[in-house]
Amino acid sequence: MSPERQLAEVRFLTVAEVASIMRVSKMTVYRLVHAGELPAVRVGRSFRVPEDAVDRYLRASYVDSA
Repeated sequence: MSPERQLAEVRFLTVAEVASIMRVSKMTVYRLVHAGELPAVRVGRSFRVPEDAVDRYLRASYVDSA
């Protein structure tokens, strides 16, 4: 499969959508993006975060409290 086709299949989320999924503020998402902890692409003046990057971040951050 060509790289262009793979990129076309990526679902990008807005900062507000990521904040809603993670149940944090938009500012927290911006901090994660600027710190390099959450990959994002800049589109004009806004950021778009790949949906799978959010999933990977949450899985890596999971803490078992039991």
